[in-house]
Amino acid sequence: MFLTRRFYWLMMVVILVTASGFAVASLFVIGKVLMLLLVLALAVDVWMLWSRQGMTAMRLMSERFSNGDDNDVRILLESTYGFPVGVEVIDEIPFVFQRRDVCFRASLEKRGEVTVKYQLRPTHRGVYGFGRVRVFVNTNISLVQRRYTCDTARDVKVYPSYMMLRQYELLAVNNNLREMGIKRIRRIGHHTDFEQIKDYVVGDDYRTINWRATARRHQLMVNVYQEERSQHVYAVIDKGRMMQQAFQGMTLLDYAINASLVLSFVAVNKQDKAGLVTFADQFGTFVPASRGAGHMQTLQEALYAEQTAFGETDYSALLVGLTKYVNRRSLLILFTSFTSMSALHRQLPFLRQLAVRQRLLVVFFADEELHEYVKTETHTMESVYQHVIAEKFEYEQRAIVQTLRQYGIQSLLTTPRKLSVEVINKYLEIKSKF
Repeated sequence: MFLTRRFYWLMMVVILVTASGFAVASLFVIGKVLMLLLVLALAVDVWMLWSRQGMTAMRLMSERFSNGDDNDVRILLESTYGFPVGVEVIDEIPFVFQRRDVCFRASLEKRGEVTVKYQLRPTHRGVYGFGRVRVFVNTNISLVQRRYTCDTARDVKVYPSYMMLRQYELLAVNNNLREMGIKRIRRIGHHTDFEQIKDYVVGDDYRTINWRATARRHQLMVNVYQEERSQHVYAVIDKGRMMQQAFQGMTLLDYAINASLVLSFVAVNKQDKAGLVTFADQFGTFVPASRGAGHMQTLQEALYAEQTAFGETDYSALLVGLTKYVNRRSLLILFTSFTSMSALHRQLPFLRQLAVRQRLLVVFFADEELHEYVKTETHTMESVYQHVIAEKFEYEQRAIVQTLRQYGIQSLLTTPRKLSVEVINKYLEIKSKF
């Protein structure tokens, strides 16, 4: 039982009236009457709340959360009281969110129900523990609250962003990928495989008319082609210490993981085979390229447990591992982070060897916050020095792109916010050329 703020305010009034009885005798009698009425109201309030088990609450949410996305959590409240009640709901969310606002107030009618909804945005993969749902109920008298402890504690796993996959799939079905920023890229040349012969309909390319089939059937027939299949596409993720840098609460590694998952989904839907490689100071996870049933789930489980390392990235270990496991010429999309030309020159010999054996696309991150800082005005000598250093970092990142291109290595400099969309567009561009 918890006494409410209203009770304490009324009790203060009773005390003041009673104490005033020392000056005016009649107020002492009024104070005693008010005290009696307050005690009676309190007794009635307690009897109404404790006369039955009148409240249940259930937390409704997905069995797993999507990293970096807003995940819905709903709390269903049901009252069996024969009168309206007010409730205060406190959900014991995982402490990692550091939120103190998951407290909601609602009103329920006689034997009514209501749903409370809020969202949580995790920024790290792993297991998140939810506690119990605490519900504090009061009547219209509102002198006391009864606490109900509902639902059970449960754990939720946070996986790489699968919501982005659903968004892409939905837009693809409705042919609205431009809303997501995906460009429609026309395929160059005739790198297509024959699929079937069908009847000509208005709008078909007259260049695909099959004249032999037309002569046999005495009506126009056209060849139907499909894009070449079974290109192997590997998302190669650097797990070195540079990928620990954070942007909006998420590390660069998590952005790379989310982008690689969407990329794999797109590649599979484009009839390519998607695979996964991770590395840091040594060769890490390897998932062979495939597009079979359940392969996306395999990739999600593999990416779920990946964490950054604290050592320097070893590209020689990546080169040895890829030479051992990837025998077919494939498209490698390498997610990494280069902050200076010296860092690039240390790894450039290995990147050049990879580019000779495979088709290589190097994706690294531009510092969006640094770019915004460069655009600010300078007012002191110290800020001038800081701007010069920031501009030097930006210049080196652009120089890294030019250096890679000089050696015939394709590169993409992008911000974490635009990573997924720009990687997909670059993949489609590369695919259109082969």
